[in-house]
Amino acid sequence: MITARAFSGKQYMVLGLARSGMAVVESLLASGARVTAWDRQLEPREALAGRAEIADPLEIPLEGFDAIVVSPGVPLNTHPLVPRAKAAGVPVIGDIELFAQARAELPEHFVVGITGTNGKSTTTALVHHILKSAGVSTIMGGNIGLPIMAQQPLEANDAGLPVYVLELSSYQIDLTYSLKCKVAALLNITPDHLDRYENFAAYAAAKARLMWMLDDFGVALLPESAAHLPAIAALRGANAPFEWLGPDFDDAGQADWPTLQGPHNLENAAFAARICGELFLSNGQIADGLRSYPGLPHRMERVTTRDGVLYVNDSKATNPASTAPALAAFPPEEGRKRIHWICGGLAKEDNLNDCAPHFGNVARAYTIGEAGALFTRLLEPHMPVEPCELLAQAVNKARQNAVPGDVVMLSPACASFDQFRDYEIRGDTFKELVAQLCCDGDREACGLDEPAGEAGSMG
Repeated sequence: MITARAFSGKQYMVLGLARSGMAVVESLLASGARVTAWDRQLEPREALAGRAEIADPLEIPLEGFDAIVVSPGVPLNTHPLVPRAKAAGVPVIGDIELFAQARAELPEHFVVGITGTNGKSTTTALVHHILKSAGVSTIMGGNIGLPIMAQQPLEANDAGLPVYVLELSSYQIDLTYSLKCKVAALLNITPDHLDRYENFAAYAAAKARLMWMLDDFGVALLPESAAHLPAIAALRGANAPFEWLGPDFDDAGQADWPTLQGPHNLENAAFAARICGELFLSNGQIADGLRSYPGLPHRMERVTTRDGVLYVNDSKATNPASTAPALAAFPPEEGRKRIHWICGGLAKEDNLNDCAPHFGNVARAYTIGEAGALFTRLLEPHMPVEPCELLAQAVNKARQNAVPGDVVMLSPACASFDQFRDYEIRGDTFKELVAQLCCDGDREACGLDEPAGEAGSMG
């Protein structure tokens, strides 16, 4: 784990004891800090009994704490802890800020921070893969992979300085103040998480904060597509090393990247390539990494091809903006629409406007979940629709209707919480159904070597 002498003798409150919170507690204790911890669940509190003080921060005085470290899931706009901490003069931070404060004691390294509404997980994993393929010592963390404080410090090797590649949500950026990235990248911004922000402009401003956290020789990569937003437009005239990408990206070579198809992945690849270029990788190293990238589960994941039909798991698409490029990735062939689109769940928006430009690629839609009736009403003027309610029914009907050359794609444009705990369980269920209904139960034939397991990320 990452530890720091800078934490020794200090007193911290840690609220939220899931993976990242528990990693913070272990790091602080190993660094010689005094820790008070709290979680609504009894089990993690019991696990720390005798090693940390257990107390609810809403019921104890906060004066005397050096910082309160909270989970990104704590809503800063409504949680009563925030005004109490402010009154006590105690900063509220996250695990990424704790990592930033520990960096001075780590071997020399670079940090890459990647944010955006859509595509940040793929871009983070892609940068990590390209670096690793080139022999660079690297790990990824933040909103992906293991909690950053639980990982082992990186050492330099013959390929150069090590690189920490961090996927950062707006919630994590809200809790971070001194990260100082070598490269900070903002991929795109569309409305999301508006329950946590006053409006879309405030959400964009939260993302933009990462761009100011550069080291002395750092660079910020920004999307031309977001340049009209006030917080992003303000960066254009700033006296800082800001570079603007897009909106038209060169697709030369994309045909050789099997897991990076579609316009959204072209954007992801363009940002990843530019990031790796700033980290001194050659064009050849970058090209090799793009070709060999295996992809991430639940993000345009090619599950199997059976009887000439491709099955794609894009369960991570939890809003219409993230589904739109998935629909764009499979245009008609010889005038024939190919996509059998399974969509629905818990709607974040009352429209599918972002997806509308690509309705012409859809042969038939299968609506599920709480949004089923809404999506059926929105889609029926544009395509055949089969209301299904349950995912199993949708997969079965799509299997019956699809012909060789077609694509059966789960890209819900919705959150999962009406029927599934998270998008990962939803995606795993889709893959299991494909194995059962399309591969006669032969999981290996569908490329599923391990049983679907539970996952902990929120979708």
